[in-house]
Amino acid sequence: MKLSMPRFDQAPVLVVGDVMLDRYWHGGTSRISPEAPVPVVKVEQIEDRPGGAANVALNIAALGAPAVLVGVTGADEAADSLSNSLQAVGVKTRFQRIAHQPTIVKLRVLSRHQQLLRMDFEEAFSTDAEAIARDVEALLEGVKVLVLSDYGKGALKNHQVLVQAARARGIPVLADPKGKDFSIYRGASLITPNLNEFETIVGRCADEAELVAKGAALMRELDLGALLVTRGEHGMTLLRPDHAPLHLPARAREVFDVTGAGDTVISTLAASLAAGEELPQAVALANLAAGIVVGKLGTAAISAPELRRAVQREQGSERGVLSLDQLLLAIEDARAHGEKIVFTNGCFDILHAGHVTYLEQARAQGDRLVLAVNDDASVSRLKGPGRPINSVDRRMAVLAGLGAVDWVVSFAEDTPERLLELVQPDVLVKGGDYGIDQVVGAEIVTAYGGEVRVLGLVENSSTTAIVEKIRSK
Repeated sequence: MKLSMPRFDQAPVLVVGDVMLDRYWHGGTSRISPEAPVPVVKVEQIEDRPGGAANVALNIAALGAPAVLVGVTGADEAADSLSNSLQAVGVKTRFQRIAHQPTIVKLRVLSRHQQLLRMDFEEAFSTDAEAIARDVEALLEGVKVLVLSDYGKGALKNHQVLVQAARARGIPVLADPKGKDFSIYRGASLITPNLNEFETIVGRCADEAELVAKGAALMRELDLGALLVTRGEHGMTLLRPDHAPLHLPARAREVFDVTGAGDTVISTLAASLAAGEELPQAVALANLAAGIVVGKLGTAAISAPELRRAVQREQGSERGVLSLDQLLLAIEDARAHGEKIVFTNGCFDILHAGHVTYLEQARAQGDRLVLAVNDDASVSRLKGPGRPINSVDRRMAVLAGLGAVDWVVSFAEDTPERLLELVQPDVLVKGGDYGIDQVVGAEIVTAYGGEVRVLGLVENSSTTAIVEKIRSK
């Protein structure tokens, strides 16, 4: 399946559901309490993260999509912490704050990255369902997808009002279901139960064939547009009426913590569908995202650079020849991962040992090497008639095959100054006996705090000399 990274920034998503605060107490433990046979944790760090529907909205915003969240909280410091955290990343919140009731808080005590204890602080909310519906109605204008993030805590009471309000506007409805009655999600575009939740409704499935059959029956019964069953280490199964089932394998390299994985799945689905992806592609992206999040500790969001890099790895396009737009995205992702960008340029008409050694030395100056190559017209202007010997597409293909080179891009100007202004590498490298002040573009790089380095060339290695030797024979 061909995957691409959607443009999320013009894809607003409305999330309605049970918001909660995930609170983490981190500390070391080196002794057992004298009062009871339990470890003593010396709390050194307290961390708050949005959970439940709030985590769904956070994940959507982390992908770069506009997110709006409607939910219910208490009128307390936990609600303030939630609101501040979400608004800091661009999520617009519309909380129904209920006095004298606590915001749902799940407190986890961890030591050495191991969860020792979880304590839940929650009471059933006396939610004003009509007020929630009015808020949703007012916010649906311009929304591309509605997500119902249902944890059974009371924020969602009249699901059908919300489903029908969205359907009347042609807005897809995605629901992460809970409980033993899925009829409340009737008419949804997609529901995303895990296998345990699905089997609670339809009964145990002995094999995939039975899962598919029971899923098809459930879709007919509830007038569902699609059904996605998440199956842990067995991946995901997407079912749609009149389509063959799509089984996707789990993508996690190492499962560290499954907390919030379901939130990641539905948020990636929602943002992808809102951005115009077809459902199978959106599910494949959600599967990749889930594989990333289970390798993290606790409730965590997936960023656009993380997902884009996973897509590139999936497509085998993490390295190679790129357009300028693709290069700028790749550099953005690399910087998000803390990687140092090195830049060099040249004609590279006939590749020889000197080039290979130089590029290996250049790559050693950082984490990623960008190689900018003069196009054919600029080589001809610089080197004279009869050059280049090899066309730019062939030169770039050969250079991209070198292990030292991450990304190859062409430019039409005689110098790479315009590229340098756009890329802004951490290190500009040039080979030869230049002084740093003689390197083209050095003033651009040093102006924003970058470095310029001159590397030596391998003796007796010259493209011009090779060309002249060939012509003389």
